[in-house]
Amino acid sequence: MQQEIPLVLGFLLLVFAVLRLGKKSKGHDSTRTPPPGPWKLPLIGNIHQLASSATMPHYLCAHWAKKYGPIMQIQIGEVPTVIISSPDAAKEVLKTREINFAERPALLVSEIMLYNGQGMSFAKFGDHWKLMRKACIWGLFSATRKLSFRSIREEEVSNLISSIRSKAGSPINLRELLLDLSNEIITRTSIGKKCKNKARFLHTIEQVSKSVGGVNIVDLFPSARLVHMISKMTSSLQRLHEETDQMLEDIINERRASRVEKKTGENKIEAGDDLLDVLLNLQDDGNFKVKTDSIKSIILEMFIGGSETSSTILEWTLAELMKNPSVMDKAQKEVRQVLGNIENVDESSIGNLNFLKLIIKETLRFHPPGPFIPRVCVNSCEVHGYAIEANSKVMVSAWAIGRDPNYWIEPERFHPERFLDSSVDYKGANFEFIPFGSGRRICPGMTFGLANVELALAQLLYHFDWKLPNGATPEALDMEEHYSSLTRRKHDLILIPVPYRPSSM
Repeated sequence: MQQEIPLVLGFLLLVFAVLRLGKKSKGHDSTRTPPPGPWKLPLIGNIHQLASSATMPHYLCAHWAKKYGPIMQIQIGEVPTVIISSPDAAKEVLKTREINFAERPALLVSEIMLYNGQGMSFAKFGDHWKLMRKACIWGLFSATRKLSFRSIREEEVSNLISSIRSKAGSPINLRELLLDLSNEIITRTSIGKKCKNKARFLHTIEQVSKSVGGVNIVDLFPSARLVHMISKMTSSLQRLHEETDQMLEDIINERRASRVEKKTGENKIEAGDDLLDVLLNLQDDGNFKVKTDSIKSIILEMFIGGSETSSTILEWTLAELMKNPSVMDKAQKEVRQVLGNIENVDESSIGNLNFLKLIIKETLRFHPPGPFIPRVCVNSCEVHGYAIEANSKVMVSAWAIGRDPNYWIEPERFHPERFLDSSVDYKGANFEFIPFGSGRRICPGMTFGLANVELALAQLLYHFDWKLPNGATPEALDMEEHYSSLTRRKHDLILIPVPYRPSSM
């Protein structure tokens, strides 16, 4: 929780008591059974438990679920929040009653930084959302576009390998290098290679990502105007938005100017087009109503959702391989046997790396990119006999579901072989394994992101052996998490690369 929360917590108790005095509460149907849940305090609900606990929120909710069941309700400030922790209940929310849970929670940061839902991720479910999603698929995520960006992935991963080789034998910060890799790929596929002030732009994007991943007290007490007044977050986000907006405006105007010079009169997608080209084509086409704010929002979403997701998956995968030397050994033997004595690993070889794909699936089960999949209950309904009130926030715990002992043997063990000869996949049809969500709101960029992960991981395992610094043992490797919108490692992964030399080279 952010520092603002404990500072105003006591003050809110008194202020809200006064504000609510004489205010009639909305009536509820007493014949309907709400989900059970832990005890809570008036006005602030379970904030005190979530804020004061040394346990990560997704750990704490999984612990509560063992007592209260896979459908339970907590209260975070003013916001009733239902936690879903079983595959069956997740299927009810994400598939059976999908339309009623198709909305995402409205957040202050999305309102200010992401143009009040004008993009895709936080857009209201409807025609605008469908158009934005279709534009993203056309621009980045289709199989055709994935193939057209193959050379970019290969070039940037090759640059990564060269950078690491230049530091061979010394400790390197893999988090920084992997994030740089993801940023370069997202930059080139979204707004092109030639981006003025790229370093400044990426630094600003980093600040935006931090604001999106944080907890904002204004979102916990949305109806309390006083909280909005005393919180500094709104003004801080406004300043950051103005800076980001001007950068995006400059990028778009520069692209428009270059398009005028080479315009052919047709608005069709060319092989070299990036996402910005596709969005501007749609804007120029009279059949689509694409606002400039929508273009800006989508570009931001690609960086926020794409860069850190891919780099975080890679960092966790390498950490688990270092923690489990036998798995690392098996993975490197496969990569080096399949790829042979070649210097340049390209994507055409990746399809034969079956064990590597199992490792990535196990990483996604063990460390899903986001611990929770957020939804909103649009209309009151029942899920497995429990009443879910309209406007309740619903959080599907992908983390808890991926470690459910009713569905997974030895769920706390990192064991890629569990997926051998298994049809369970991460594409949303198997509700015991939903690292990217499910249904209409499933992450559209998962195949694009995993293509980056597979190629980078294959090359990192092929070209280098890896050691922990200071002679540390695998057992001593810290695997502690940091809670945010992504389940990152708390500490950066620092490893020593040792170049691999095939015998015939």
